[in-house]
Amino acid sequence: MTSVSAPHGLRTAPTPVGTVAGYMPGFGNDFETEALPGALPQGRNSPQKCDYGLYGEQLSGTAFTAPSHQNERTWCYRIRPSVKHSHRYTRIDLPYWKSAPHMPEDVISLGQYRWDPVPHSDTPLTWLTGMRTMTTAGDVNTQVGMASHIYLVTESMVDSYFYSADSELLVVPQEGRLRFCTELGVIDIAPQDIAVIPRGLLYRVEVLEGPCRGFVCENYGQTFELPGRGPIGANCMANPRDFKTPVAAFEDRETPSVVTIKWCGQFHETHIGHSPLDVVAWHGNYAPCKYDLTTYCPVGAVLFDHPDPSIFTVLTAPSSSPGTANIDFVLFRERWMVAEDTFRPPWYHKNVMSELMGNIYGQYDAKPKGFVPGGMSLHNMMLPHGPDKTAFEGASNAELGPRKLENTMSFMFETRFPQHLTRFAGQEAPLQDDYIDCWESLEKKFDGTPGQK
Repeated sequence: MTSVSAPHGLRTAPTPVGTVAGYMPGFGNDFETEALPGALPQGRNSPQKCDYGLYGEQLSGTAFTAPSHQNERTWCYRIRPSVKHSHRYTRIDLPYWKSAPHMPEDVISLGQYRWDPVPHSDTPLTWLTGMRTMTTAGDVNTQVGMASHIYLVTESMVDSYFYSADSELLVVPQEGRLRFCTELGVIDIAPQDIAVIPRGLLYRVEVLEGPCRGFVCENYGQTFELPGRGPIGANCMANPRDFKTPVAAFEDRETPSVVTIKWCGQFHETHIGHSPLDVVAWHGNYAPCKYDLTTYCPVGAVLFDHPDPSIFTVLTAPSSSPGTANIDFVLFRERWMVAEDTFRPPWYHKNVMSELMGNIYGQYDAKPKGFVPGGMSLHNMMLPHGPDKTAFEGASNAELGPRKLENTMSFMFETRFPQHLTRFAGQEAPLQDDYIDCWESLEKKFDGTPGQK
């Protein structure tokens, strides 16, 4: 990169190093971006007349009076105000997308569950018709809890748009590539990426490479934020600079379009005569973003013992109880294992949190068999779980030299609420009926004599 002259003999780079084309780096920053020069007002939010004949409009992600460090809002300068993106609403049915509270009487949620990957079918599916809810937790009406979904997508949305008034969506691809064309810009994601789509933000989903399959955490509560690092300090885990927010992009198309809205667990659609992706410029801190999971820097024990899995938290959505999350998004990726005289895989435990896991690729160290890429497992609150016999015996008898755990990337959606299975998860998805048997062969080793066995 060539430097340029500056006053007093200083030399400065013309563009920031490491900036990815089409994106701005940082998490929760106060961004500003314009797709046409001068479209973004300076020094004020709501001028009497906006340039280019645009309308000024604020999108608020929090209450106006939220504390300043939590307040989220974005000012948009758009071709039409968003009231022009809705007309009369008609309720529609998306039978596989469920919201909490949802507890079908013929499905039992008490247990340890694991699923093979939900297979693709010959039926063309979009982002809306391909969503398959696996679990729900909490209550969408009081804005607490979550739902977990599998998406199966083979077709792009054409002149069709969506937003959720209920929730923020955390998208975790496992197969294929998707493009999210949002009001605030364009995000492309592939396996090993994640995307966060805020509540109330309108978008269209296109298939770049299919078929596409992945996982979605639908967050009914407070927005995701970076976890506090405590004594870890300022670095490692997920660093803010590695999150990418799109630059402004807009469409000015007069074409019949459909907008679908999710509101209090119901779906409604409205018909309009133009593309609603018409934000020419914007500034604020309430915006979509993407993150490359390979930039996550794990931390761990370098002498002995196995820390709690909370050290692998990428994002957390807090609850009203300090230290107890509405949702934690936790990542288990490649890392070095070096602890001495230590059982290195996750230990046996019962947890007040409910743990839903998904496998992006490779082999998970606590379950060498059965937990395959695209698969999921659920260990609900206060239900015991841990390594199967193969993992236990291997870890108990391994020679404990430094070893790199490779070819592995799994994650966890963890919530303070019990997760209830949907009818699809309990009766249609490929549930492994014999999963509970993976602990059946664990042996009693106690014989009353001291010493290791």
